Amino acid sequence: MKEHHIFPWWAGYLLINPLRKLRVDPHSLLGSYIQPGMNILDAGCAMGFFSIPLAEMTGPGGTVFCVDPQKKMLAVLSRRAKKKGLEGIIDVRECSYESLQVGDLDSRIDLALAFGVLHETRDKKVFLKEIASTMRPGGLFVLGEPHVISREQFDEELEMVEAAGFILEKRLSRGSNSIAIMHKLSKKQTAHFEAGAPSS
Repeated sequence: MKEHHIFPWWAGYLLINPLRKLRVDPHSLLGSYIQPGMNILDAGCAMGFFSIPLAEMTGPGGTVFCVDPQKKMLAVLSRRAKKKGLEGIIDVRECSYESLQVGDLDSRIDLALAFGVLHETRDKKVFLKEIASTMRPGGLFVLGEPHVISREQFDEELEMVEAAGFILEKRLSRGSNSIAIMHKLSKKQTAHFEAGAPSS
């Protein structure tokens, strides 16, 4: 995320306002994709608007890895998780503005989420490469961007995501957010796409 354009930590309280669920509800958006015991990555989690519901849905057998560069955001998330009895499911991690620092999660993630984050990253390609490296083949990547990102800009981001090894399943809108659901390709599928052949 760009150091000269950091989302202020105190504004994180606005993101966890219950009224936000009227525009985008984590359970209705993601519930059909989550099975108990999943390993989930919430990249740019802030105070956990998505992290808490994700932890509730994956349950004790799973883990939600919550990554953010702002300590104060993570401190609030940790308190919220403890209050809800989810501290054993939520793994809070501080990253840097240059890297998500998720090397230990190689091929472990079943579903990754980046909501309202990609447009603020310092290097989108590095960010997406790191997310792709954490994910198992066939895993889901959910990308969401707010209305300040135009359709053309979102299209450009989707091209970058596809170049990182994903294929688009569907696009949708929730409130004023543009959302894409994508699958992580296997190495074989990636080779087919790079060769210009259809995947199998």
